[in-house]
Amino acid sequence: MTTQSENSAQTGDEFADMQRLVRYGNGHLPEACFLLLQVKNAPAARGWLQNAPVTNAAEIDPRPPAALQVAFTAAGLQALEVPTDIIEDFSTEFIVGMNADVNRCRRLGDTGANAPSNWDWGNEVIPHLLLMLYAQTDELQSWIDTVEDAAFASAFEVQQKLVTATLGPKEPFGFVDGISQPEVDWSNRVSTDLHERNDYINKMKIGEVLLGYINEYGLYTDRPLLDPRLLPAAAILPRAEDNAALHDLGRNGSYLVMRQLDQKVAEFWQFVDSASGGVAAEREQLAAAMVGRQRDGTPLIEAASTSASAEKENDTPPDNQFSFDFDPYGQQCPVGAHIRRANPRTGDLPPGTSGIISRLLRTLGFKRRHPNEDLISSTRFHRLLRRGRAYGPTLVPEDAISEDAIEAERGLHFICLGANILRQFEFVQNAWLMNSKFAGLAGESDPLLGNREPLFGGEATDRFTRPRAGAPARCHAGLPQFVTVKGGAYFFMPGLNALKFIATHADGDDK
Repeated sequence: MTTQSENSAQTGDEFADMQRLVRYGNGHLPEACFLLLQVKNAPAARGWLQNAPVTNAAEIDPRPPAALQVAFTAAGLQALEVPTDIIEDFSTEFIVGMNADVNRCRRLGDTGANAPSNWDWGNEVIPHLLLMLYAQTDELQSWIDTVEDAAFASAFEVQQKLVTATLGPKEPFGFVDGISQPEVDWSNRVSTDLHERNDYINKMKIGEVLLGYINEYGLYTDRPLLDPRLLPAAAILPRAEDNAALHDLGRNGSYLVMRQLDQKVAEFWQFVDSASGGVAAEREQLAAAMVGRQRDGTPLIEAASTSASAEKENDTPPDNQFSFDFDPYGQQCPVGAHIRRANPRTGDLPPGTSGIISRLLRTLGFKRRHPNEDLISSTRFHRLLRRGRAYGPTLVPEDAISEDAIEAERGLHFICLGANILRQFEFVQNAWLMNSKFAGLAGESDPLLGNREPLFGGEATDRFTRPRAGAPARCHAGLPQFVTVKGGAYFFMPGLNALKFIATHADGDDK
């Protein structure tokens, strides 16, 4: 295993080899468009990719006025004639795809209205490439015209053009979004030692988002490692840190999950308005309880609940410096609230665990403050970087409650990055968001993302519970499905050297 200094990404060469989306998210560019492409002519497509102006993650001043990022499905790598034995070294989830089988769809909640048979894209015809274009205000179309040149037209067919709304602080339901992002430990200062990571902190190892680096387990995620003696073209790739004789196709690359989520904004606000008896203050409280934050992003957890470990993270925004350690029953922020499911903020051990004796007592099952204390996995093994963009016209809550509110196509092009699709995205989606028994709950899935499909035994999943101190919990039943999946796919977003390898190495070369 390499030393920490060797596994740091704080070098210009490393950032110059990453696509910018990993490090910055392109938040300074408010307009974006996502193109789903099919390879029409493999040699022409590789030729275009060799000259594509893909934006890297190196820090420059001023920031780039536009950005282009590119990612491939397994079918796309095959269409570009990347050798099959190389593709087979990527993860199984990436290779088989998001809608590969009934069991995967069930785990992801892609049943009923969410079933792939109802999707607009990503079901029967899997996209080969995802091009992500970002630009300054009123400059997007000009940037698209620049990218879609004559060589592009001969290489690709545009399967879908996914437009976005101008970047703003709020998602379509009206809540400030993007607050709870993990911070990548670019300098590799955070230890993976289990004895040093009891509490939740908001930093994650580089290897949780990028392949080729140490992850939270202190290990390297499997990825294609190539021998330049057998495949000379692999010499352009960086050497693998865990095997210097081989070159690393995954280094500085990440898996990218994309899902188009249609949000029924009017239906959401009309439901909470009806459930609140039309009382504005009650409506706001119920909506905030379902999300876990007020509309302006303020968390429902009081400042006094901030964990000691979070207080040490001075670079973490104040609205993200809290844990749920001191709200075990969800009396401040309901246990089933969206942000609590998506990020339970748990450490390796329950709160209050320090020292050998305390650890031993916890291991033996003593000193529990409540029975469900140990039901949630440590969050640090399941974090994601979110890079999505909203789409569709804005509908503010005050207008959404009107019976005359016009529903339109609006929602979120959900995008997240991670090094392990199964352990990160699929775990969060299955175990935390769709699970009707999350943290000891019963009969309720995520109040925003849940598909409300009953369990095999007929048990309902359309409830939402709000515990109260000194009073019976409030239970809201009959929640409609507020979010519907309209498409999705798994992609690999390579580093720039890996992109060059993909663009120049055709099947049969160097055999």
